[in-house]
Amino acid sequence: MRLLKSRFLPLTAFAACVLVAGCGEVNNTIDKAQACLEAPKIVTELAAQVTKLTDDPKAMDKALDDASAKLNDVADKAANTTLKEASDDLAKTLSSISVKDVNDAVDAAQKVGTESAAYVEKVAKACGS
Repeated sequence: MRLLKSRFLPLTAFAACVLVAGCGEVNNTIDKAQACLEAPKIVTELAAQVTKLTDDPKAMDKALDDASAKLNDVADKAANTTLKEASDDLAKTLSSISVKDVNDAVDAAQKVGTESAAYVEKVAKACGS
């Protein structure tokens, strides 16, 4: 009976390794799916806020910083390299925009629109594959 136990031990260890590896892949898929849902939502919400805040530079500056922080979180969770890089890049761009007056707010709104469109295209490609 002892011989039978010793044969099943390596088999059990192998099965456990396969299970753990499979679970890791599932977590990556979940992380990618979650990031693919969160990323466009953040950008859509920002675009809606920016159009409402062109007369409130301080609030727009805060909205840009908040969106940047959220995108950094998405980038940290993203299992997909393209999605991570795109989120990091947009977060850096948003955090670099400084809104001090109404003219800056108008410029920022245009830049957010342009950058967001490019970002959404990158996310669509990353999430479609």
